[in-house]
Amino acid sequence: MEAKDKVIRLVGLDKVYQSGEDVAVHAVKGVSLEIERGDFVAIMGPSGSGKSTLMNMLGCLDRPSGGEYWLEGEQVGAFDRDRLARVRNQRLGFVFQGFNLLSRTSALENVELPMLYSPQCPPRKELRRRALAALERVGLGKRAFHHPSQLSGGQQQRVAIARALVNEPSFLLADEPTGNLDTRTSLEIMEIFQDLNDKGMTILMVTHEPDIAQYCRRQIVLRDGVIVRDERVEKPLRAGEELKRLPATDELLMGGARDTPSTAAGEG
Repeated sequence: MEAKDKVIRLVGLDKVYQSGEDVAVHAVKGVSLEIERGDFVAIMGPSGSGKSTLMNMLGCLDRPSGGEYWLEGEQVGAFDRDRLARVRNQRLGFVFQGFNLLSRTSALENVELPMLYSPQCPPRKELRRRALAALERVGLGKRAFHHPSQLSGGQQQRVAIARALVNEPSFLLADEPTGNLDTRTSLEIMEIFQDLNDKGMTILMVTHEPDIAQYCRRQIVLRDGVIVRDERVEKPLRAGEELKRLPATDELLMGGARDTPSTAAGEG
């Protein structure tokens, strides 16, 4: 595999936090790994394992204390604050458990936001066209002018995915994207991710749910800041096929009431 096909390369990555005056917490310890373009990776581990810390460093939200982070052949540690901001805006797409949508703006306007913060913001007509295309991509074109409070939890997460895609990033980072969703809606979100991955999108997903990780191509397990398992899934489950197996009443039986229009945007 050529270097250009490695989206991410970590060499001995460390993260140490200071807790109090004299206590150092070693959250990530010498992690080395490579993520190939087009992969779909689940990052797993118990609470305190370092998976969220690792995700924050991959997303350029936090700097490592040591080691090297190479993104598409460039050493991220050499980037200044402005360049890191550009990387987050243009090359990375973020999907969070809590959706993080603005409550007083429509789905369309939420999706437009990353483009507004881009150094080369497109003209208004192009802005709208691209945002609508992203919503269509996740099956929400007809809900473009709805506000988050008018959307179910699953629909809000689709808006968040569209927002992550609108600047055509190199890869998606998803942090517990199904954590607030019922079984059926979780499968629908995983079906979207699998479809994106089938078309070439690289996806890294933090999850504490082993059943959700079965839809990924690769599983990495962290414990106490180190990788204890890194293996390929021989035959990932297909979310679309699993959806067909669910009974029609699944949303009622499995807690689908959680996936109802919420009263506060950004809450599952």
